[in-house]
Amino acid sequence: VSLGLELQGKKEEEIRNSAMKWIEKVGLNGYEDRYPQHLSGGMQQRVGLARALTNDTDILLMDEAFSALDPLIRKDMQDILLELQDELHKTVVFITHDLDEAVRVGHRIAIMRDGQVIQIGTPEEIVINPKDKYVEEFVKGISRLKVVEAKTIMMPIDQYQKNYGELSNNAIKVSENEILSKLIEYSVKNDAPIIVQDKNLNDIGAISQKDLLKAAVEGQDD
Repeated sequence: VSLGLELQGKKEEEIRNSAMKWIEKVGLNGYEDRYPQHLSGGMQQRVGLARALTNDTDILLMDEAFSALDPLIRKDMQDILLELQDELHKTVVFITHDLDEAVRVGHRIAIMRDGQVIQIGTPEEIVINPKDKYVEEFVKGISRLKVVEAKTIMMPIDQYQKNYGELSNNAIKVSENEILSKLIEYSVKNDAPIIVQDKNLNDIGAISQKDLLKAAVEGQDD
């Protein structure tokens, strides 16, 4: 984990403090003195992530970083990456052949064919508006439940009240970026409509249970 800093000639105390910080962040506290052969495949991947983060670069390049891991460990590593990204806001170029993984970890996706980028967009944009037949075929297995966000299907609050009446007191408040599957889960659990908020917690729209169902049905394959 500390190799990069050692090569940079940093002081020993700085090296250890930085390395231990990231070892702990990726969940390897207590394993810092183990050799690679004494770690599982998932733990070795965490070492690689910690090593990259210890160098504190502006950009991280992760080339098929989790592809050799079994599904449970792979999901665990994706969770760690997402948690770290919420804190660090690094630019991460993540290369994968797994579209489900791309949708889960990527804010923006670039789809390549024969060495050329043929479409760039958010997961939602690519799934809902594929540029051509190749992209359409590539993304057809991805459920809209995973990518459609609250801000896409909401209506202005005054329009909601005109259509459905006043919002009930038990309406659930969610982020504008919450995905459809979670919206349905919240609505069913609470038997209530949804109020959508922006990052400043301003109410910017509302979604009825009827509109949630409509959005889910539109996402089904023909």
